[in-house]
Amino acid sequence: MIFHKPLARTIIVVALLMLQGCAFSRGTLGDDINADSVAALKKATTTKAEVLSLLGAPDRLLQVNGRDVFQYYRYDAKVGSLLLILVNFSRVSVKSDDLFIILNGQGIVEDVILSKRTDGLEFRFWPFGN
Repeated sequence: MIFHKPLARTIIVVALLMLQGCAFSRGTLGDDINADSVAALKKATTTKAEVLSLLGAPDRLLQVNGRDVFQYYRYDAKVGSLLLILVNFSRVSVKSDDLFIILNGQGIVEDVILSKRTDGLEFRFWPFGN
């Protein structure tokens, strides 16, 4: 069988072009923060036990100036990648929803701080700037 050099080059170039591609992936860490449960928290009246029954165990527990701080979080990440033979480009976007509940020394809610930022997270494919 005779194999022509121009045909071989063409086959190699086509094969290499077919081996590259794009990839999109998404990952989350933590549970959604229930807005109804957060709305049920009342400063100066809600107890630690009520917080735990409404939201469950916190993702992180901190001690700050004699106060307990419960942190609940949810991270959302989206990745777009251009996969080439020798060089790969990726763009990772990460945002988080965070809920901090500050309890005084008696175990009563002193403050509630909520930030929700994951709603507008988009896939951004182009890896260089906006």
